[in-house]
Amino acid sequence: MEAYSRAAITFDKAQEIATDALIHLTREPELVGRFLAISGIGPESIRLAAQEPGFLAGVLEFFMADEALLLSYCENAGLRPTMIAAARFALAGDPADYV
Repeated sequence: MEAYSRAAITFDKAQEIATDALIHLTREPELVGRFLAISGIGPESIRLAAQEPGFLAGVLEFFMADEALLLSYCENAGLRPTMIAAARFALAGDPADYV
């Protein structure tokens, strides 16, 4: 497993993690369908949307909202679950800033 602290994760690494998570979603039609329904975008828009840090942060939030999905993905990716939160923070900042 990779050992990163929240402060050490770079924006590029966060994008890499989020992109990998998105690829993971696209391999499972039920998951990608649920994600698309929640995000409100169509399948034809994923490539364009994936270029936006906010969208990638949303991908990570989708994983963080489902503990079983999060843990399964992290085990397969060799990441600690806290890395997903750190990557989300690197992409979009503190969610408390948006309240």
